[in-house]
Amino acid sequence: MAPGTNFVEAAMFRVINAMATVVVVVASLLLFSGHAYGHERRNVGPYQFVVGWLTEPAFAGNTNGLDLRVTDTRTNTPVEGLEKTLTAAVSAGGVAALSLTLTARFGTPGAYNGHFVPTTSGAYVFDIRGKIAAQDVSEKFESGPGRFNDVETTTALQYPTKVPVADDLAKKLDAISSVVDQTRIIAIIALVLGVVALGGAGLMRRRSK
Repeated sequence: MAPGTNFVEAAMFRVINAMATVVVVVASLLLFSGHAYGHERRNVGPYQFVVGWLTEPAFAGNTNGLDLRVTDTRTNTPVEGLEKTLTAAVSAGGVAALSLTLTARFGTPGAYNGHFVPTTSGAYVFDIRGKIAAQDVSEKFESGPGRFNDVETTTALQYPTKVPVADDLAKKLDAISSVVDQTRIIAIIALVLGVVALGGAGLMRRRSK
């Protein structure tokens, strides 16, 4: 074996170890940052808000909720205790907003949960209000491209039996109601025409006598 062989092998071993370390670090960052993927980041005064879904992707009919994280950008530290000074509500489809109960996330300073069950697919809006120290907060975060994802339907994922969720049932009931209304209208028109026809026939009989 050439004298420099051990030196070359050792150097290559150190390079491989360094590359492996970099791969592990990058993979860890991707893994642990995945929870905030698709969230919206917004500065409110000196505070950064990160808002999105607790579970992504969000599906209609499944328990989910608001994922809120707040950091003081001046010190890069999470802001705690906001469950006492902030309120949150969620709205969708033009229906009156639902108030959410903000709770501090155990073991994650500066992170807050607001659980609820989204029952329809589409866009949702989180409305966050209150104060952080002297800073007034009145912000709306709407799902959509470049922010956080809309709620999706579970129909394509269901197997072996397709079970409609609330919004699917509502659409089907609307369709049935529409058909029933049309049937009633047709029946009423037919009844009126029948009565008119009978009245006309009776009148003609009286005139023929």
